[in-house]
Amino acid sequence: MTVAEPWQTDLVSDAGQDVRKGTGREAGRASDRETGQEPGKDAGTHPERAPRGQAHEPEQAREFALPLVVRLERGTPPHRTDALETAARAVLTLLADERSADGGEWSERVRSWEDTAIRKVVRRARGAEWRRAEALPGITVTGRTAEVRVFPPVPVGDWPRDLARLQVSGTELTDPEPPPAPAPAMPVMWLAPDLEMSAGKAMAQAAHGAQLAWWRLPDAARKRWREADFALAVRTASGVRQWSRLLECGLPVVRDAGYTEVAAGSVTVVADFAGLLDVDARG
Repeated sequence: MTVAEPWQTDLVSDAGQDVRKGTGREAGRASDRETGQEPGKDAGTHPERAPRGQAHEPEQAREFALPLVVRLERGTPPHRTDALETAARAVLTLLADERSADGGEWSERVRSWEDTAIRKVVRRARGAEWRRAEALPGITVTGRTAEVRVFPPVPVGDWPRDLARLQVSGTELTDPEPPPAPAPAMPVMWLAPDLEMSAGKAMAQAAHGAQLAWWRLPDAARKRWREADFALAVRTASGVRQWSRLLECGLPVVRDAGYTEVAAGSVTVVADFAGLLDVDARG
């Protein structure tokens, strides 16, 4: 049995379709096989590098995870909703970066990660920890109160030392007041109303939803979203009725692998990106 990080999440599927390539196979399906790691050890918390001189597996045969680090200074924690939205925007920014495109510096790792579980692991840092994280290759995205740095995917069990040492649990974020209704036509990552998730877990889930929306969008809509700095909202559905309607719309859904906090197969997010397509429909 795999012991996962408190803030680690794997995507099971988006309704069983590979929305990137249109092949009909499952995209980002979480692996159920044993990892071969020592019992009781976590795939990301206790990285084990290969002994000197020992070759790693080929990249296409290895599991990858996408690290995200949220800045959490004492006395000035980010607001919860802003942290969720900033994490989602950070993942979109990495996906749209030229280094992730075919032939780019990160392209092989991004493709290998996309072809497995699109696992995301959220960690926290402050002070010198944050400065060391910023020195590693990646992209920092800033919200109203939140800063999140996203890094190119890394092999599970082979994390950079300055990321592997960061804490993953023990922190909860709150909103000082309820977030306002999303602006008209803004993409919304709707969280399930009946699931309790920690801030880090919800950050990863919101980022999953944004990634699935990105895969479904045509190039023109992607361009508009990128030019709008990937503006989006993360909100919790108001109740069972709204949630049921969302599930019936054919929108991308995030089904969690069930390693942490929620049961396997739970639908955690519905990604409503219809507003990005309305311009095309009107045109």
